[in-house]
Amino acid sequence: MASLSALKILLVDDNAHMRTITSAVLQSAGIRLVREAADGGAALEVLRQYPVDLAIVDFKMFPLDGVEFTRLVRNSPDTANPYLPIIMMTGHSEKSRIVEARDAGVTEFVVKPITAKAILDRIQAVIFHPRPFVKTEDYFGPDRRRTQSPNYKGPMRRARDQSGAPDSSAA
Repeated sequence: MASLSALKILLVDDNAHMRTITSAVLQSAGIRLVREAADGGAALEVLRQYPVDLAIVDFKMFPLDGVEFTRLVRNSPDTANPYLPIIMMTGHSEKSRIVEARDAGVTEFVVKPITAKAILDRIQAVIFHPRPFVKTEDYFGPDRRRTQSPNYKGPMRRARDQSGAPDSSAA
């Protein structure tokens, strides 16, 4: 695994115990620059003062949850970095929650209880295999298509679809 020691990570979870566990996983991988916040609002304040390379956020927090945090990072006019990779972690893995997080602009998703492998695999994915960003009338974030189906016969709506350029997110 490439050295991750220079990464600056924002860890956001309302559960202090979960922050401790996740931080320990990050530290074991050599990541030393971890800022923590207990909810999305506090995390936005951290982002205003401290540039980070990626955020790991919990889904369900109060008063500002991880989905709304992601929407604000992606779409707020005063956002520090709308392209920030965001890894959502949650104990709620229902399809509706995954779709909600994806549609808010989350980059990757990991289900609790987390494992070191799951977290580090997601970090590696956002660093070494970033997906292109898409901007439409009602969405801004990483391309939600993870693969390009060779059997798809529907409309081609993206510029790279029209040009015949390969989809960099294809697995």
